[in-house]
Amino acid sequence: MSSSFLDRQNTVAGPGFNRFMVPPAALAVHLCIGQAYAFSTFNLPLTKLLGLTQSAPGDWNLKDVGWIFSIAIVFLGSSAALFGRWVERVGPRKSMFVAALCFAGGFLVSAVGIHLHQLWIIYLGYGVLGGCGLGIGYISPVSTLIKWFPDRPGMATGMAIMGFGGGALIAAPLSVILMKHFTTAASNGVMETFVTMGVIYFMFMMIGVVSVRVPAEGWRPAGWVPSEHPKKLVTAANVSVDVAWRTPQFWMLWGVLCMNVTAGIGVLGQASPMIQEMFSGKVTAAAAAGFVGLISLFNMIGRFFWASTSDYIGRRNTYMVFFLLGILLYSLVPTFGHMGSTPLFVAAFCVILSMYGGGFATIPAYLRDIFGTFQVGAIHGRLLTAWSVAGVLGPVLVNYIRQYQIDSGVPKAQAYSVTMYIMCGLLLIGFICNFAMREVNAKYYYRAGEGAVAGSKA
Repeated sequence: MSSSFLDRQNTVAGPGFNRFMVPPAALAVHLCIGQAYAFSTFNLPLTKLLGLTQSAPGDWNLKDVGWIFSIAIVFLGSSAALFGRWVERVGPRKSMFVAALCFAGGFLVSAVGIHLHQLWIIYLGYGVLGGCGLGIGYISPVSTLIKWFPDRPGMATGMAIMGFGGGALIAAPLSVILMKHFTTAASNGVMETFVTMGVIYFMFMMIGVVSVRVPAEGWRPAGWVPSEHPKKLVTAANVSVDVAWRTPQFWMLWGVLCMNVTAGIGVLGQASPMIQEMFSGKVTAAAAAGFVGLISLFNMIGRFFWASTSDYIGRRNTYMVFFLLGILLYSLVPTFGHMGSTPLFVAAFCVILSMYGGGFATIPAYLRDIFGTFQVGAIHGRLLTAWSVAGVLGPVLVNYIRQYQIDSGVPKAQAYSVTMYIMCGLLLIGFICNFAMREVNAKYYYRAGEGAVAGSKA
């Protein structure tokens, strides 16, 4: 593949190109990197590499294995922030190609770590290298889709980012099937599964690389005219990436995203072990994998549903629903656990994860409303550092508080209750940040040749 094929100028769509061909290209990448949400299906098997059927002396513990997912999310946000401007400059094709190399390479390096039984190599492989693939691949299509769908930015980002939420729907059962297929008397199949998935995901991500296109300069949808009277909290101006992060609006949105993600990501990272421990004897490993797949389905559906809904009710109102309904449901989860009601527990987390996914899909359109389209992809990249923080904070809250509770004599089935109430507090902080959102002061607006404008007041 020549470098010229990857250059941005060779991805400009010709006249008559159907813009609805772009979302499938984004999905080809996001459905692959969305595997991260199913990583919990590997957690317990990774603690039994030596013992095979149960943990043996020398096997890793669940707490240390849990850091693989957290490191990957840290580097997702960090790479998105670091390479956001580069992604805007080189275009989606080259950045998607780099993402494919990093993400697939992360699996292969991790397979070496499993073979050598060196956890730090898996941290480096899936966590660092794979995490960079996650970050670059995540933001690559976002600004492109916003430019293709200026009339429906929420729906556009929902179409792209829904794939990331749905990736686990494919990856969870696929992981279980492959591990079972590769299991022998000397291996539980994890290493071979990592190699296979790395190859498969690289091939599918290349479909997005080949098919993605960017609109020509000045392109607009047929018959669409920008409104002369924009809605509240929707600007017709632009703010550059280097100025945006200095505004209070950026940091309020950072808090909104961080709190919403923290409340959901800890559950996603430990979904399989959590439901097995809370309903011990009632939920098998296969059923737990099904639970991971189900909440991933709602994660995916919620991304399209809530982001599209935000085009009608507004981004701020959409997040109000997320936080208020989330507080209610998280406060009820311990009760559902004490009741032994698996259906109510599953239903609550299906709704919670739909709003968790909806938060991710709505935030790019929220950024577009507040800061304009000029460098929205790069701004989005920097905002994803909130995901990095949440990627550590969420799993740490779930894992370490769980362990502390168990060490204190609390039964495993009740070890998650305190965490659920803490999540309610985090969602309240997010609600306050969202409630405080206002338009950006006009002094931050961008004008060609002037950078940020120190002009009139908003």
